[in-house]
Amino acid sequence: MNYTIEEKDKFMLFRVTADKLDATISSEVKAAVSNTINEGNKNMIMDLSHVKYCDSSGLNVILIGYRGCKNVNGSFILFGASKMVSKLINMSQLNTILSIVETESEASDLLYMEEIERDLNN
Repeated sequence: MNYTIEEKDKFMLFRVTADKLDATISSEVKAAVSNTINEGNKNMIMDLSHVKYCDSSGLNVILIGYRGCKNVNGSFILFGASKMVSKLINMSQLNTILSIVETESEASDLLYMEEIERDLNN
């Protein structure tokens, strides 16, 4: 398996454990991301700290997570992206829609703030 999924208090922590998020593993990871959201988990934090290389199929995995969480009024946050992965995200202008932070702690803090904001707006 090229990922782990850990249930936290208000979110699922999805860690990509492979060093390449590319066509060789993207279908497996995409299915796991989709299944996690389809099982009723609306908030996901994705850890990319092990990923050194990403291609367009890897970006598609990230977009599947983002869209899936957004469609159920949840949060999708990335952390730990390498310089190469960050550069690809920026070149594709996904940085304009994605929530990207440096650490797991920052990601969970941001997610909790977004949850509070949603609760206040409802």
